[in-house]
Amino acid sequence: MIRIGVLGDIGSGKSFVANNFGYPVFNADYEVSKLYKNDKKVFTKLKKKFPKYIFSFPINKNEIIKAILSNKTNLKKIIVIVHKEIRKKMKLFLKKNKNKKIVILDIPLLLENKIYNKRDILVFVDSKKKDIEKRLRKRKNFNKELLSKFKKIQLNSNYKKKKSDFIIKNNFTKKHIDKGIKDILNKIL
Repeated sequence: MIRIGVLGDIGSGKSFVANNFGYPVFNADYEVSKLYKNDKKVFTKLKKKFPKYIFSFPINKNEIIKAILSNKTNLKKIIVIVHKEIRKKMKLFLKKNKNKKIVILDIPLLLENKIYNKRDILVFVDSKKKDIEKRLRKRKNFNKELLSKFKKIQLNSNYKKKKSDFIIKNNFTKKHIDKGIKDILNKIL
């Protein structure tokens, strides 16, 4: 099984690219939102760690946001709790898809949390800063301060580019992305 990890800045179009490969995708952001909705154990751990912020189950994302914005160490504490569960979900995903030729890992902190392995093929999604900012501002839950906190825990783009085996320039058109993906698949298959 070939594992392809998709890297890039927040809002660069990682999930869009990941979903266009045509192979099973493990989307960590989606799995986190499922944990917040369905996992009582995660709720209990977060409530215990953040009793001033986490009140209700399913976990309200606004409560998580308030916890993150109130203190610079809270984001890291949340990540420790949540990523443990995400790793378990990823292992299940890999087990379930072990007979697939390729799987795609759409995990924002793939490098930062050392979730990848040395044989993974890393693809960096490169987008213009102005395009990213325009897209992020359109998101209904856009919060500049929150975005800044997330960016601080991420490795910088130049480092990610250097670590990557391939770079896809994302101009946010499907035709362009499909060509980039086709080129990558032709080289690795």
